[in-house]
Amino acid sequence: MPIKVNNELKEFHLFNENVSYIFRVLEKSHQLEHIYFGNRVKHRESFHHLIEREVRPSSNLFEGDHTSSLEHIKQEYPSYGTTDFRYPAHSITDQENAHITDFQYKSFQVIKGKPALEGLPATYVEDHNEAETLEITLYDAVLKTKLILSYTIYADRNVVTRNATFLNEGDAPIFLDQAMSASVDFPDDEFEMIHLYGAWARETHMETRKLSKGIQSISSARGASSHVHNPFLALKRFDTTEHSGEAFGFSLVYSGNFLGQVEVDSYNVTRVMMGINPFQFKWKLSPNESFQTPECVMVYSNNGLNEMSQTFHHLYRSRLARGYWRDRTRPILINNWEATYFDFNEDKILSIVESSKELGIELFVLDDGWFGNRDDDSSSLGDWFEYEEKLPNGINGLSQKVEELGMKFGLWFEPEMVSKGTKLFEEHPDWILATPNRRASHGRNQFVLDFSRKEVVDHIFSLMDNIISKSKISYIKWDMNRYITEAYSHVLEKDQQGEVFHRYILGVYDLYDRLINKYPHILFESCAGGGARFDPGMLYYAPQTWTSDDTDAVERLKIQYGTSMVYPLSSIGSHVSAVPNHQVGRMTPIDTRANVAYFGTFGYELDVTKLTEDEKVKVKEQVSFFKEYRDMIHNGTFYRISNPFTSNETTWMVVSQDQKEAIVGYYKVLAKPNDSYSRIKIKGLDPDKLYTINNSTTTHYGDELMNIGIILAENYTDRASEYWSREHPHDYYSKLFVIKEFTGQ
Repeated sequence: MPIKVNNELKEFHLFNENVSYIFRVLEKSHQLEHIYFGNRVKHRESFHHLIEREVRPSSNLFEGDHTSSLEHIKQEYPSYGTTDFRYPAHSITDQENAHITDFQYKSFQVIKGKPALEGLPATYVEDHNEAETLEITLYDAVLKTKLILSYTIYADRNVVTRNATFLNEGDAPIFLDQAMSASVDFPDDEFEMIHLYGAWARETHMETRKLSKGIQSISSARGASSHVHNPFLALKRFDTTEHSGEAFGFSLVYSGNFLGQVEVDSYNVTRVMMGINPFQFKWKLSPNESFQTPECVMVYSNNGLNEMSQTFHHLYRSRLARGYWRDRTRPILINNWEATYFDFNEDKILSIVESSKELGIELFVLDDGWFGNRDDDSSSLGDWFEYEEKLPNGINGLSQKVEELGMKFGLWFEPEMVSKGTKLFEEHPDWILATPNRRASHGRNQFVLDFSRKEVVDHIFSLMDNIISKSKISYIKWDMNRYITEAYSHVLEKDQQGEVFHRYILGVYDLYDRLINKYPHILFESCAGGGARFDPGMLYYAPQTWTSDDTDAVERLKIQYGTSMVYPLSSIGSHVSAVPNHQVGRMTPIDTRANVAYFGTFGYELDVTKLTEDEKVKVKEQVSFFKEYRDMIHNGTFYRISNPFTSNETTWMVVSQDQKEAIVGYYKVLAKPNDSYSRIKIKGLDPDKLYTINNSTTTHYGDELMNIGIILAENYTDRASEYWSREHPHDYYSKLFVIKEFTGQ
């Protein structure tokens, strides 16, 4: 996994067994030229022969040099206005109100391992031999500002991470108008772009489109990564499939406003950038102050989208998620939200707990409505003390009783919000984000606290700590149910109001850190009206995220399929809920609801006291099944096989790391009469191993299952009468195939 430096030519080559990333210092301007990112190439003493220059009608940096136009040079961290007219990776306003920068190369250093980012989530290493980091220092002599570009390459992963740091060494403040985390110039535009879009209750839908000239982008200016776009995009070649061809994935480890942009110029060069959204962003950088961008994770695959996703999964599961729960078995939970909404008391909760314990469920989560005088969503946020009429013994007493019944206890918070009429709002009206002399918009009858202020974060920590410290809490669901409007802080200077969005999310990260450090054994699940903040930044603090408020099994096929483009199954919050489904009214079989939810963290969100005896038997079986296979599901290798966005059928599977077990999920949304025969060609098995399927006496070699597949039509030769008596496939049909190595017993 070396980082090689051709010192005389100032060329830098980051590579491992599968990927290479190469750039150099330009001879005259001392800026950085991008040379190559892709499949691993051999290192050599010079890559000078890969430089492309022709005389073109354009502006040039140097008189007499007609090949010095930055418009025609692929760059590492481009600026605007000095012969490059494409969108830049950075933009700075100085004291003269000028915007030109000239960051020139000064030095480099290679660091074993991977330094942490201050105040920001990022991937990490546990051993310095896992990665190497290259830091390139550049300097603008007019601005007296240093720019450090950081690149990390992992030894055994097709991953390069990037971030940038600006340090003002001058005597006057400057303003960062744009500071992206990464920029890559590809030499051609023969790509399709994949991204994940949606809205509340239908997050992470996949869209694929051919690149066109000009700019195509995804973004958020909502204060969160958002339901609308996920901070991820991929470029794939036209012939790339799930399992073959080139793909490049870009994922931002950040939870606030972001921009992912692809610009194709008239010479077919493709520029990909990702970082903090420059819209409504302006950061005042005073003398001796620095600014750190979030991390961008770049993944290369030459074996299709599935390999790209698997690289993200393994990295994010084991080197982004952290702490006590990273590698531990997650409990099967039941959440009371769709069972009771706000209408509950201690007796009702305990009856749900008792029934859940009988079914084998391990953790009860009390959702919204336990605090202040909260009977609907119009009050009490910020009054984080127990609602005594509902809970006469408080959270402490209830949590004690839940544990005595043999289950763990979890609790819902929405710490970033406040309601009018609360003690917090009345005492600190200036603590909400609101622009002077303008109406303050509400969302879900709530207002956003100014988490850019330390005293606000301090106060919320003390309120939460008071509840947690005196109770037996094993799990916290951290919700956030509205975006930021009127983004103005009453304590920041006028020329710092462009910092509010970023300072806000830093405050969220700070509160997470404080709680995790004090309560390291609590399992945190992040939530933002479902998936409005399902991003890598959150996974650094909470190893699982409530993927969507939509619990309908059919819609969840698309939501979980899209989410799997980037995020591991161990992070995907997934529940079995009641029917008719509360979001879409659909009636799906309880088997199908479980068969979808298994491919995530798994739990329940219904009133178990109202289940029929047959349903209770089913739930016991489901709980038992998941307990047997959850570690394999969460730590195995995930494969997407058929796509719900293009087909009536969805198929996915997970294979254990030792290839001895696999579980295939097959789902057919609408039944078809007299349908054609079909097979599932599965992935990831050992071709030489013998396997059984669902405990059948028939055995199959791995190569047979991967090349011929599981035949879905059973052979009814001489058994026609039995055919008519079987259970026929129906709408919302599903089936699991449990594949195990045959041991001869």
